[in-house]
Amino acid sequence: MKIFGRILLVGLGLAAANSVCSADETIKMGVVRSIANGALLLAEHNGYLKQAGIKLELNYVQSSATAMASLAQGQLDIIAGGVSAGYFNALAKNLPIIIAVDRVTQPVRHNLMLRSDLKDKVKSLKDLKGRVVASNAPGSISTYEIGKLMETVGMSIKDVEIKNIPFGQYAVALKNKAVDAVLVIPPFRYSLQSNNLAIPFAESDDLIKPQPLTIAVHLVNTEWAKPRQALLRKFYVAVTRGIRDYCNAYHHGPNRQALIDLLVSSKTETRPALLNKFPWPARNLTGKLNPKSLLDIQDWYLKNKFITVKQPIEKLVNYDYTNFAQKELGPFKLENKDSKLPGCR
Repeated sequence: MKIFGRILLVGLGLAAANSVCSADETIKMGVVRSIANGALLLAEHNGYLKQAGIKLELNYVQSSATAMASLAQGQLDIIAGGVSAGYFNALAKNLPIIIAVDRVTQPVRHNLMLRSDLKDKVKSLKDLKGRVVASNAPGSISTYEIGKLMETVGMSIKDVEIKNIPFGQYAVALKNKAVDAVLVIPPFRYSLQSNNLAIPFAESDDLIKPQPLTIAVHLVNTEWAKPRQALLRKFYVAVTRGIRDYCNAYHHGPNRQALIDLLVSSKTETRPALLNKFPWPARNLTGKLNPKSLLDIQDWYLKNKFITVKQPIEKLVNYDYTNFAQKELGPFKLENKDSKLPGCR
């Protein structure tokens, strides 16, 4: 009995040790609410993260610009959001942050929307001179987009008054006539349009160069990542599988309704009718951003004094994780081969 007791205790001890080792590792991720997050929702729902031994903790943030300090200080491990001036300023201070993967690509479906009651008064971008335009955060990618759109008609960001308002508060600002126009992303764009609060006015996909646009990315805390290289490789294999599922749903594949249900249940957009009616932003299947677009963003921030130091492209991006994922998974297979939609291919 004593021998059996010792064997039992040893067995229980080994089982306990194995349970600790096999416990899922948590990744804390800050995300800006967007339809593009459907790839993460699918990676979790379809068990890819579980298979990789990862528990994803999503924290919704106003913008990557406002969450940069949380990433640098280790309160978040990864941010999925826009390429903000805060990123370049963080690198200038030698903070441990780098871009790991592109988040969206064209068509990104971002739009500078005009308050509905101004449609007969404001006919072109030039007519916005002196008016109030909303961006979601100081130095955010939305601010870059507004500036670039104004430059297409020979104006600059200085020709409008920028008011920083979170995407979720755009509707109130428009109702109260606190702003004249808003730079907005899906699904907020479609909600404003369906409620007749704003109308599409200037499309980023059509007017901003160079293309394809690098608008949003994954930013990783490199100090956190250093001892977790195997974990991050597994994470980005799982995320890439989610991106591929997203792209099949984007092209009206058999999983489209499942993704719509996930977007609704996550409160990304609570009205499925809007997700069925309006187009979605495309995801980048390779994970590799356009360096010309990224460097143009940096140059624009520098020119407009949002940043003071310019970085070389090799200090801005690390493709190790997405390269590993692509090699591990092989070529993408589009399920609905009859789809004519641009992007996500």
